[in-house]
Amino acid sequence: MGTDISRPEHPPLARRHAWSLAAYRHMLRKRLTGQPAADLKSIADKRWDIAPGEITVSPPAIYLPGQMERVTGWEGQRFYPYVHPGPTMAGGLSIEQGPTRGYLIKNVWLIDGALYKGNASHWLTLKPQRFAPVLVENEIERGAIYCTQNGNSWFGTWLMEDCVTYALACDEGVPVTSAPSARYPLFTQAPPYEDWLGMNPLRLRTAFFHQLVLFDDVSHNRSRHQRYRAMGDKLLTHVEHAPHPGVFILRGHEGDLRLLRNELEVAEHMCVKWGFRVINPLRLDVPTIIAACAGARVVMGVEGSQLVHGVNVLQPGGTVFTLQPPNRFISYYKYMTDRDGQHFAFVVGTPDGDGFTIDINEVERTMDLLPKH
Repeated sequence: MGTDISRPEHPPLARRHAWSLAAYRHMLRKRLTGQPAADLKSIADKRWDIAPGEITVSPPAIYLPGQMERVTGWEGQRFYPYVHPGPTMAGGLSIEQGPTRGYLIKNVWLIDGALYKGNASHWLTLKPQRFAPVLVENEIERGAIYCTQNGNSWFGTWLMEDCVTYALACDEGVPVTSAPSARYPLFTQAPPYEDWLGMNPLRLRTAFFHQLVLFDDVSHNRSRHQRYRAMGDKLLTHVEHAPHPGVFILRGHEGDLRLLRNELEVAEHMCVKWGFRVINPLRLDVPTIIAACAGARVVMGVEGSQLVHGVNVLQPGGTVFTLQPPNRFISYYKYMTDRDGQHFAFVVGTPDGDGFTIDINEVERTMDLLPKH
């Protein structure tokens, strides 16, 4: 093996190759025993707290009576903390935000989106390839993995979570992320965001790490708040901005289906009545998107990844206003606004075929409940 990379500058790779059957041993062991492998963090040579945890009390969301009664389904399995949205929206919960932790593991293989050592593994993508490579091309003295399964699957999670953990990775070793593949391609808007955020990771499909650092960075503690705000401030340095009423970020038919049938009607109403800017992020470049969102007092749209463009640069005291499908209510942005000193408002739609509709009158009445600037 070759490629000794010990500095973030990433010197040119001098490649010598090694063979590893770690992925196949893992698959065979699982098939023979039927038991899941231990997580790599459980066999760490060293673990430590990077930032302390804390107890926070959640404020109530802003919503009209009867909204939660419309919710027929919710999706919390992917997002921490894993609780039903009703109590979260009502507020007043004491939530234990755990510490940010680091884990050092020695002699680890990265093979096609999964990490292996002995009987332990840790997947960085949801489904590594069935036929993993056995030729490992890179050797890293000390690397730090900042990517996650969710971040490799969804753009919003990548930008709101993985990019925030990148700052920790830079402090602990060479920042490494899994290489894009046909199944998990690089998000189209990732390169310009990385450029503006000063991110320069190594993207690897295979590697051997003499030392590897992993993180627990899911809690909404003060450290995560500070790193997220620093990321937003860095984006704002690239655009001229001044306060304005709000931005409506269209979702359309993209991503996991959350089809708001009267989306354009709601967007036009917010533009005419409230002076909102309306953008379709899939038709604009990143500088134009950030310039439109910067300074917004309200970020509105169907709950989904597209809202992250505005949430990134929303200032304390601002409001995230989500239009929620009744069969797929997600609380994720509420956790962020609670953490970052912002407000969270929502309206739940009513079913309409394979989509839903939003009552504009309810949007109006909820807007009237927002704190006045």
